[in-house]
Amino acid sequence: MEKICFTPPDGSEAVWFYVLEQTRIGGHNYILVSDSEEGDGEAYIMKDISKDGDEEASYEFVDSDQELSAVSGVFSEMLEDTDLV
Repeated sequence: MEKICFTPPDGSEAVWFYVLEQTRIGGHNYILVSDSEEGDGEAYIMKDISKDGDEEASYEFVDSDQELSAVSGVFSEMLEDTDLV
């Protein structure tokens, strides 16, 4: 499982996440990440906000209820045997 480092823009301590799945919706890339490789970790959906030509991807947590609902539905279908609640 791929592991990525998320460095918050406020300069606080970096956090490592495990990438569970990824998808592209409406021209945007999304990743489903967890703070635990196995078991009962917290899951988060992040959106790629990088610009063309950026050397590294930049992600932000999805916080719009409408966007979160739509994207989580797609991830839920992709991971039918996994409970995302």
